[in-house]
Amino acid sequence: MNLVKWDPFSEIEEMQRSLFGGPFFGPKSVSPTTDIYTNDDKELVVEAHMPGFSKDDIDVDVHEGVLEIKGEKHEKDEDKKKKYVMREMSSSFYRRVHLPAHADEGKIEAEMDNGVLKVVVPFKDLPKPKKIAISEKAKSKK
Repeated sequence: MNLVKWDPFSEIEEMQRSLFGGPFFGPKSVSPTTDIYTNDDKELVVEAHMPGFSKDDIDVDVHEGVLEIKGEKHEKDEDKKKKYVMREMSSSFYRRVHLPAHADEGKIEAEMDNGVLKVVVPFKDLPKPKKIAISEKAKSKK
C-alpha cells in the first residue's frame, strides 16, 4: 500500500484547469520555442515549434522589414453529463522578427510540418565591390 501526501489545493487547481484551461483566468498566451539562424549567409530561417497548432491557426506577414508570426487557437467542448455547460480554451502567440536590409521580402516561403513552422527569408545578392585602379602621377621635371 502506497501513501500519497494530501494536497489541499490540488482539487482547486484541478477545477481551475477544467473550467478555465489553466491556473489563470482568460486566454492562455504561449510562447513557442523559436530558432532563428542563417544558412551560409544566403537566407534567414525562422523555426517556431508550435505543437497542437495547425497552419490554419497561424498567420505569417511581412511589412516594412518586419516578419510577424501570429497564432490563435480556440477549442470548445460541451459535456452535458458534467455540471458545467461549456469548457472553452484559447491559446495565442505573437512573434516579431526584424529582417536585415538585404532580405528579399518578395520571395519568403513558409511551411508547417509536425507542429514546426519554418519560414525561409532569402537574401538579395549584394553588389560586388568594384575594384578601383590606382594610377601613378607623372613626375614633373624641375
